[in-house]
Amino acid sequence: MSDISLCYTMQGAGPPLLLLHGNGQDGSYFSHQSAYFARRYTVYAIDTRGHGKTLRGRAPFTIDQFAEDLLDFMDEHDMAQVRILGFSDGGNVALSFALKNPERVRRLVLNGANLDPSGVRPSVQVPIILGFKLASLFAGYDPKAKRNAERLGLMVNHPHIDPAALEDLYVPTLVIVGTKDMIKDSHTVLIANSLPNSKLEVIAGDHFIAAKNPEAFNKAVEKFLE
Repeated sequence: MSDISLCYTMQGAGPPLLLLHGNGQDGSYFSHQSAYFARRYTVYAIDTRGHGKTLRGRAPFTIDQFAEDLLDFMDEHDMAQVRILGFSDGGNVALSFALKNPERVRRLVLNGANLDPSGVRPSVQVPIILGFKLASLFAGYDPKAKRNAERLGLMVNHPHIDPAALEDLYVPTLVIVGTKDMIKDSHTVLIANSLPNSKLEVIAGDHFIAAKNPEAFNKAVEKFLE
């Protein structure tokens, strides 16, 4: 049982659709998705452990722990099976969750996810590594620096998903990215090709297509979910 409870907002009626935000964000990132999908689903925009209104708790600050938190959340709310849309680190959490609990996932949307840190373009990853090292220097006596170090550490040290593990995940999956995404094109193709029941969709924009190009993003996701 988790040492914390995940905070969330809920909209709509229908089958549950869980929205998982990226690193350093909260559920409000999906402001262009919550109301849109609430027309057909009960949409839960969740704040991950240590993000938004959800407490940090004492458990490890890792992608795997976030996936455990999600399982507890579903059990608490009597959700037997859900659709999940995960963005960036939220996509990594969604994929980690689905690999461990495939029977609990009806459909999976991975937006800008990666299997390991090498999947991120160096132009983005190098500053993250430098920021992590700097924050780590002050983490011992500055709570804000400690928080930053933990969050940046998620992108520096996680996730670690073997592409071969995806070959046994038959959950219908949409892999969706921007044309100028911070995830390497070859890495996104690797994810899509490794999943036996997946579709790859590329939308005009950068890593943040759900926020910056919501019309095209929502239509692509809606078509897949239905």
